[in-house]
Amino acid sequence: MGNSALRAHLETAQKTGVFQLKDRGLTEFPEELQRLTSNLRTIDLSNNKIEHLPPALIGKFTLLKSLSLNHNRLTVLPEELCKLTKLETLHLNNNHLTQLPAAFGQLSALKSLSLSGNQLRAVPSQLCSLRHLDVVDLSKNQIQSVPDTVGELQAIELNLNQNQISQISPQISRCPRLKVLRMEENCLELSMLPRSILSNSQIALLAVEGNLFEIKKLRELEGYEKYMERFTATKKKFA
Repeated sequence: MGNSALRAHLETAQKTGVFQLKDRGLTEFPEELQRLTSNLRTIDLSNNKIEHLPPALIGKFTLLKSLSLNHNRLTVLPEELCKLTKLETLHLNNNHLTQLPAAFGQLSALKSLSLSGNQLRAVPSQLCSLRHLDVVDLSKNQIQSVPDTVGELQAIELNLNQNQISQISPQISRCPRLKVLRMEENCLELSMLPRSILSNSQIALLAVEGNLFEIKKLRELEGYEKYMERFTATKKKFA
């Protein structure tokens, strides 16, 4: 992309607070954005070939509310990203991430996090520190189990579709706000599904098609009627 085109995007961003540069084959995070660190509320660099986020620069976007880097080639996120305490939306689908920075829990304003199509092997424990998190998408990773720490997760919706999950901690039933749990196309046997999800949780939509059991067997379990009461009540509420 020519300098004049980039300059035009920068000028627009200075006025609007939005910098969007998708599908341009970028291999690097644009260094030119450093002059807009106090302007930008939104950055979208999806569908490029970016491999690294510059640590010295990324932490300076202190007013940033939305960052989208879907379909890039990121393998690691710098700790400096965790300084973006106003960030509400972070979309990192289809990269090559294997873990999150240790300080990820400092993103205290985060509401929506998408990490679909990465290489995560575990549900990141840092997510349990995020008190305003509403939606978490961890689908299409390599997660094999859901640990006890998940009971502290504040999310309303958790998407774990298309992983390799064979074990779920019963602690997931303790999530205070969890209404939607998606676990389609995993490796779950019916015996490994905690009954408390049905009988004693807030979950009103449980999607478990494509596991190692027939859905009609789920309907025979103790607690299923209680789950259906929540499901029906939620459906009526939004009808």
